[in-house]
Amino acid sequence: MTQLSSLLQRFNEPETLKMAKLGRELRAKGIDVIDLSLGEPDFDTPQHVKEAAVKAINDNWSHYTPVAGYLDVREAVCTKLKRDNNLDYKPENIITSTGAKQSLANAILALVDEGDEVVIPTPYWVTYSELVKIARGKVVEIRTSVEQGFKATPAQVEAAITEKTRVFMFSSPCNPSGAVYSQAELEGLANVFRKYPNVTILADEIYEYINFVGKHASIAQFADLKDRVVVINGLSKGFAMTGWRFGYIAANADIAKACEKLQGQFTSATCSITQKAAVEALTGDLRPSMAMTEEFTRRRTRTLELVSAIPGLKCNAPEGAFYVFPDVSAYYGKSDGTTTIQNAADFSMYLLNTAHVSSVMGDAFGEPLCVRFSFANSMTNIERAWERIAAALAKLH
Repeated sequence: MTQLSSLLQRFNEPETLKMAKLGRELRAKGIDVIDLSLGEPDFDTPQHVKEAAVKAINDNWSHYTPVAGYLDVREAVCTKLKRDNNLDYKPENIITSTGAKQSLANAILALVDEGDEVVIPTPYWVTYSELVKIARGKVVEIRTSVEQGFKATPAQVEAAITEKTRVFMFSSPCNPSGAVYSQAELEGLANVFRKYPNVTILADEIYEYINFVGKHASIAQFADLKDRVVVINGLSKGFAMTGWRFGYIAANADIAKACEKLQGQFTSATCSITQKAAVEALTGDLRPSMAMTEEFTRRRTRTLELVSAIPGLKCNAPEGAFYVFPDVSAYYGKSDGTTTIQNAADFSMYLLNTAHVSSVMGDAFGEPLCVRFSFANSMTNIERAWERIAAALAKLH
């Protein structure tokens, strides 16, 4: 038997991918499974972006690119950050990658040594904690709740910081909760970070355009903190470009160079054609992205109506992204006579096997009382799914 590296024992397979796999297996048996598990827009990439990619193919942009990305794509990232966020960066501050996930991995591996602490508010995207484990760091969770809108308070953040803290990592809008930190809330966090100059802030802003409560605010806006912030973003969510694999960081030159060095040994650069398409996405027409957000807004409204009609689910209204994250613990200990729900994993599996609706258990996001449901699906499928969920949960007593 082949002896594998102990590295593989340090982290887990993403539950999001595991649930998608289980759903596909049921579909292969002819079962009609409605997918509310994956975080992927059910839209196609905007036409002007696709045309830029076709032009790049015809113009033979088919060779190796600089590890950090072509100069024009890094300039396009700078243009976008200035236009949307009023942030001033230069191309040497930008490293492009094969998606925001790789950008996160680059940053964590560049910043975290064995024993270093990384503070992460719950719930958080599944990969955050596992990347820290790969780097041999220690995850320090700040537990939030539905009642506080799943946002960490300045007092909670300060209480979690020790002399070993190297990184604070969060997303806004948040996957899975949909929480969006307001200007005032970011100012509160900034006041804490000013006291701890050794803490780097990783700000995952991949859901920036999918915001239901106003204009996105970045923690990099505070001039005295900007050099300590690593902004992480990409094209997957806001431009329906999940398969294109384009992410980026904006950071101080030392962190950018460190990420470039790491990436040079892992993947070199992201796809040359994707980079040329990214220039058009980042600097071109945003109306298709805004139209997607308008449709997500309608689905959010309908999803919240459907969730609120089900007894026992405690759910706050997401302010961004395309998920609801209800507390389902009222169903723990209940049974339909065959299956007993003891935890979020049981709840998700019960819905998959009984209602044929896929979701993701909250444990994967550091929140064992909740389950994530996506509304990145058609309105018809959303309504069908929640009708099935209501029927399945009604059988539990």
